[in-house]
Amino acid sequence: MQRYPMTPQGHQALEEELKHLKTVERPRITAAIAEAREHGDLKENAEYHAAREQQGLSEARIRDIEAKLGGAEIIDISKLPQDGRVVFGVTVVIENLDTEEQKRYTIVGEDEADFKANKISINSPIARGLIGKTKGDDAKIQTPSGEVEYEIVDVIYA
Repeated sequence: MQRYPMTPQGHQALEEELKHLKTVERPRITAAIAEAREHGDLKENAEYHAAREQQGLSEARIRDIEAKLGGAEIIDISKLPQDGRVVFGVTVVIENLDTEEQKRYTIVGEDEADFKANKISINSPIARGLIGKTKGDDAKIQTPSGEVEYEIVDVIYA
């Protein structure tokens, strides 16, 4: 069984999304299909086909969330040894050694990742290059524009 690392907050968000899909979206889509059926010929009924497509996408998302929750490995950063190493759940401040630009990222599970909110997936190239390193270490990260070297400025266990 595949394991899906996630923070307690990420697990809670997935549970809430699943509940919403099952209790709000599923009944709404079922009602839309029923209403579209009442309009007659299903072959040329765009509303019916759109509702069925939406139903398929929603059910696929439900299955995906259920699988991830079933294989969830909830990692509570407050229960980990705080030895200064970059691990899942920490916030890390890095500095590009060429441009001296600093960035701050929190390493989270795939479903929690939000680049605009500075949350990166544990599977991202940046996170993979930082995991296991400590404050002061250098990390070479392969990016689409080439290799970039970063220094780990701080590791925050929050």
